Amino acid sequence: MTQSSLQTSNGTLPAAVSVSTEVIPKAKRRTFSAAHKQRILQEADACDQAGQVGALLRCEGLYSSHLITWRRQRDRGGELGTKKRGKVADPHAKEVARLNRQMDRLQTQLDQAETIIEVQKKLCTLLGLPTADRPKADNT
Repeated sequence: MTQSSLQTSNGTLPAAVSVSTEVIPKAKRRTFSAAHKQRILQEADACDQAGQVGALLRCEGLYSSHLITWRRQRDRGGELGTKKRGKVADPHAKEVARLNRQMDRLQTQLDQAETIIEVQKKLCTLLGLPTADRPKADNT
């Protein structure tokens, strides 16, 4: 913006605009222990009147999706606190990658060696020298 666009109708500049210097903390993902999840599930299962589950969720600051997810985890065999976020690392992936790199390197060396052997055979043929394929001619 130019200074002329900031001027008011009477030709004066407006007062300085105050800028907040307060640092706003970054939101952090909430985590719940397995014991806490188990307690909430027991309390939710004990609710028998309409609206009690909603009141429990509001009191605890939870969503119904938490209950759904935790119940699924419990029904699968008690994996309430064991699942980690992100991709599951394959324990053999590192070894497989190393072996693939080694195989590529060895394949390149093999191709080079085969090329060298072919060139040597052609050179021997051009010069009339004996090769492993052709036995030496006896001079007797």
